Amino acid sequence: MPLRITSAPISGIQKNKKSTNSRPRASPFATHARRKPSAQSLPSALKPYHQDDDQAPLPDVGISRYIPETAPVTDVVQALQCIRHSMFEDLPRRAGMNSARIAEVLNFRRALPPLVSVAHVHTLLDAPTRVEKEIVELVHAGRVRRLIVPGRGSDAAGLGDCLVLTEEWERLVSESTALEAPLKDKFLQLLERVGNTSAIHSAAFSPAESMALVRAGFLVSSPSSARGSSSLASLPVFPTMSAAPASASRSGASRSSDGDKTTHSQFHAATLFLSLPNTGPYLRLLGAGRSHLLSLLQRSSSSEAPVYLLRDRWDGVVETEKSFSVAKRTRGEFAGILPGRTKKWKEFYGMTFRWVLEEALGAGLIETFDTGSVGPGVRGL
Repeated sequence: MPLRITSAPISGIQKNKKSTNSRPRASPFATHARRKPSAQSLPSALKPYHQDDDQAPLPDVGISRYIPETAPVTDVVQALQCIRHSMFEDLPRRAGMNSARIAEVLNFRRALPPLVSVAHVHTLLDAPTRVEKEIVELVHAGRVRRLIVPGRGSDAAGLGDCLVLTEEWERLVSESTALEAPLKDKFLQLLERVGNTSAIHSAAFSPAESMALVRAGFLVSSPSSARGSSSLASLPVFPTMSAAPASASRSGASRSSDGDKTTHSQFHAATLFLSLPNTGPYLRLLGAGRSHLLSLLQRSSSSEAPVYLLRDRWDGVVETEKSFSVAKRTRGEFAGILPGRTKKWKEFYGMTFRWVLEEALGAGLIETFDTGSVGPGVRGL
């Protein structure tokens, strides 16, 4: 039987046609007011780091002895050794620095003199009379030398009153590559004779020997000579010889010789003071560390903060090797920046927070107090 296609409707299931008057269903939140996100609605984790949620002053229940009670020292010699070995942190496993920068950091640390400020020693032991008496006894016994750097201040906040173990001083002289063996022996013998005196008579060395010791960093020509050196704390500024005119070229050699003799005689007449190589970079680093700590403390409106918060500011938001940080890093989540990108490592070569805190406390720039709730606090003075 032939099939016939007709226009008759085919019976079956058909979809209901939407009414032309139907409207979309209103959202239950349509009546709520709309507003754009503002800085006030950001979570606390995304707020700028310099803004503190709690700006109220911390409770003060008395002076804190947190530093001297936790310091593992009982005398001045132990304090000197502890301060020397606690200045910098060990390089982290993931430092975020290339090999050239790592070498620069290690070389800078190695080149610093074994100096310790007197204010730092007082901070650890916290017994001013006993400590000062012990320092005098050690100096007279020849175990410790007291180095006064001219022009760096003489009060507690000054940077010029330092101590160094005599054996460390002698080791620097013996290992110096800028001095010849006979001059090393002569200088060490002189150190034994002068005792606790910092000034050296100009006739103790010949002009050539004096210049060699100054260039090596072991002598200072005068207190005013520390004004223009960047690598050494006290490299003297010698007068420069002007160029001879063309008409006097035939006598240039003789004039140069006379100028050298004049320089030698002027230098030989100057008063000499004891010093150590690279004392300048050490004092500049110390002063910069103190200033940066105070700037971190001033981020709080009351210029005070708990020790743990101030430590976090000093260290920066860095990743650690703790389990939760490793787990975040494994999942690809943010676990902190690498240490090499922080100011602590860029400018301070890994200086520890506790070391700079002790320095600022001994210098009278800050004070510590017990809060009774969040541990010891720090207040700027």
